[in-house]
Amino acid sequence: MASIGHVLVGAAASKAYRTGQRAVWSPLGAAVLWSGLSLLPDVDVVGFRFGVRYADPWGHRGATHSFAFALGVAALVWFVAKSARLPAWRAALVGAAVVASHALLDTMTDGGLGCALFWPFSNRRFFAPWRPIPVAPIGRAFLSGRGLRIALTEVVAMSPFLIYALWPRRKSER
Repeated sequence: MASIGHVLVGAAASKAYRTGQRAVWSPLGAAVLWSGLSLLPDVDVVGFRFGVRYADPWGHRGATHSFAFALGVAALVWFVAKSARLPAWRAALVGAAVVASHALLDTMTDGGLGCALFWPFSNRRFFAPWRPIPVAPIGRAFLSGRGLRIALTEVVAMSPFLIYALWPRRKSER
């Protein structure tokens, strides 16, 4: 999956998190923060530079695409939110959902090796039974005609998240 869908999920999560909360960041700042968190599982691509193979436990869509990783990130989010005197449990739940959604969306792509959802208990890679999302090329290959087509397909498919993120809030929610 191209990163666009993950970013849109993060932007929608930022609005969901902010609803009914005191403003700590601007809407744009919050969207950037939650979108960055939604992209975190793809930090595993750095391993390619160090000889980590795609199919390795720490390879692409391996450990960082697991529910255990999502829970670990949620614990870190809880700690940071608690330290900042923010609603820690709410932040942790949204953080877990955003990070786990990354892996779940990646299981819906039509390529790759699947995601190691249950790492560290199993290195088995999983795909969803329904795989409507075309897999995006990695690296510079994304900047191609094929990459552009996939990005546009993803924007259309993930447009409900974009619409929700951009929809004006009611006065009672401000």
